[in-house]
Amino acid sequence: MAQRPEELVELLPEAEPFLAREAEVTEAGARRGLVLVHDVAGEFDAASAGALAGAHLLAVLPHEVVARFDVDSLVDYRARRPRMTFSGDRYESFAAPELLLYALEDDAGEPFLLLHGAEPDFAWERFVAAVGWLVERLGVTSVVSLQAIPMPVPHTRPVTVTAHATRRSLIAEYPVYWGEMRLPGSVAALLELRMGEAGLDAYGVAAHVPHYLAQATFPAASLTLLEHLSRLTGLHLPTEALREAAEAHRSEVDEQIARSPENTAVVAALEQQFDQFTAAREGTGLLSEIGEVPSGDEIGAELERFLAEQERRGE
Repeated sequence: MAQRPEELVELLPEAEPFLAREAEVTEAGARRGLVLVHDVAGEFDAASAGALAGAHLLAVLPHEVVARFDVDSLVDYRARRPRMTFSGDRYESFAAPELLLYALEDDAGEPFLLLHGAEPDFAWERFVAAVGWLVERLGVTSVVSLQAIPMPVPHTRPVTVTAHATRRSLIAEYPVYWGEMRLPGSVAALLELRMGEAGLDAYGVAAHVPHYLAQATFPAASLTLLEHLSRLTGLHLPTEALREAAEAHRSEVDEQIARSPENTAVVAALEQQFDQFTAAREGTGLLSEIGEVPSGDEIGAELERFLAEQERRGE
């Protein structure tokens, strides 16, 4: 078992340009100012919306791997058994989990980093410290998380988000919905907390996924995450393929809902609540069964139910 945080990660030769530039910096204000985006929310990512957003970026933007984490020290294989291929009388392949740091360029040629892959099960503090070590060496000045949470909202309305940050000024344009609440922990949340304690700007957006689609896919949420990522960071990110996928998925869900009068009634009720709330709150759009913002206890209970269902599906 690795002991020091930096032993959890291997810097690859492709990281050298970033390391060399940062080595020349003599004043904090001259740092490169890289954005590090991460989607390692794991089971705390309804409809895998954050992970799909990250996968989309890797599919449409030039990229290369600059660092690789030691998943053997971080992942519980028995809790999330990797797939293996068996053919006839032998095993042919093993789909090992990965946790990689990529360097990408947006459509304007601006470099940024993406941490993509399996959420660590073990050594959270050492993993976060290892990310901090990479942040310092590569010239990162802001860390942004992408994730999604299940909410009582309809798929027929625009996807809304909750924003969070280590400094309110980073997300000043976003409303504050709740006071204090206690939630299940995640690596993404701990990373944001520790980066803030170290004086680094860390923030993120969580898309609100209709609770009846939380265990499926919902590309509209991934699209929304990338739109907010662009707004918060200034990165120019291509989204056309995701937009087309979201439109096609919307048609499929509409067809499925229409086959059941009961499901149609549920969606209609959610639409009415959503519209009433947005009209009253100038488009904030976060609803409970009585048309108000859910309480902290209600949000925590919904997340607990979602995570429990994720665990049951993984058994």
